[in-house]
Amino acid sequence: MNILCFGDSNTWGYNTNDGNRFSRDIRWTGILQKMLGSKYLIIEEGLNGRTTVFEDPFQWNHAKSGKDSLPVCLMSHKPLDIVLIMLGTNDMKSIYNAGAWEIAKGAGVLVDVIRGVLPENTPKIVLASPPRLGEESENSPQFLGAMDKVKQISDEFEKVAAEKNVVFIDIGSMVEAGSTDGIHLEESGHKKTAEIFYRYIAESQDG
Repeated sequence: MNILCFGDSNTWGYNTNDGNRFSRDIRWTGILQKMLGSKYLIIEEGLNGRTTVFEDPFQWNHAKSGKDSLPVCLMSHKPLDIVLIMLGTNDMKSIYNAGAWEIAKGAGVLVDVIRGVLPENTPKIVLASPPRLGEESENSPQFLGAMDKVKQISDEFEKVAAEKNVVFIDIGSMVEAGSTDGIHLEESGHKKTAEIFYRYIAESQDG
């Protein structure tokens, strides 16, 4: 079973202690692979700064919009059984001036992209709310005002998932970013995230 994990720096495995990448055995994708075993293939597609549909004007290469990069990922990794999307953290940056409703709608666009690119043998789609920001995120100029959005974002993601008829997993209510910067997952957050997704995948196969 092929599972594409499409996300941002919290899928890539950004380590706030040194700015490098956590090793595979610490990243939630690597932990999930180990838990599921060899019958499953976890495909990591994490990118620092990735959003749902917004493009960062300060990035010279204009590669941050998930809407633009997702089709290539889908085509290069097909066939796929599950596409797991966990985005929204970067959408809360003040530069985008996007509310929780708009961010969730952006995630819904990605669902449409998957169905448009893979109209036949469309994989099961899982939409996850982003990990909850910690209060430390307010220390970052990029995330001014983001804590107000955190209060509504999971509810808005759930509404979009229901509208699009896809699976919703509320990571935001169960996993909080680490206390170093309040934005990125630390080791314990990666472990918990992997366990949550593992439970869903295992239970869906049993059913």
